[in-house]
Amino acid sequence: MPTVKDVLASKKSLGVITVLPDCSVRDACRLMRDRRIGALLVSDGDELEGIFTERDVMNLVVAEERDPATTRVSEVMTRKVVVVRPERRVDEVEAIMRQERVRHVPVVGEKGLIGMISIGDVNAFNAAEDHQTVEYLTQYIQGRA
Repeated sequence: MPTVKDVLASKKSLGVITVLPDCSVRDACRLMRDRRIGALLVSDGDELEGIFTERDVMNLVVAEERDPATTRVSEVMTRKVVVVRPERRVDEVEAIMRQERVRHVPVVGEKGLIGMISIGDVNAFNAAEDHQTVEYLTQYIQGRA
C-alpha cells in the first residue's frame, strides 16, 4: 500500500513554507499567492503553533471584516493541527482528511517536520497510480506484458 512518504516523493516541490505568528495576514496571503499554495504552517522556532489556510482567510478575516494589514496570523490561524507520520497509508490519510474536514496535513517524522501534503497532492498521486495500473492492464490484455 502506498504511504505518505510516497506522496511526498512524488511532489514537485519539497519543503514547507512557514510564517511567524506575528506575521500580518496580508503578508501571509501574499506569500501564499506568490508560492501558489493554500496553507502555511505557523511556528516560532521548532514548535508548530498552528496552520493558516485559505479557509481561515475567508471565514475569519474577510467574513469578519478584519483588516488584513493589522490582523496577525496568530489571531486567525487554526490551532488544532492534524499531523501524520510518513509511514501512514494514503487511504488512511484520505479518511482522516475527510473526517477532520481538512485539506492540508503536515508530515512529521522522527526528526520533526518533513513536509506537508494536500488533498490535491493525494488526488494527483492516486491518479498517477491509477494511470500506471491502466497502462499495465492494457499491455497485459494486448499480450505485451
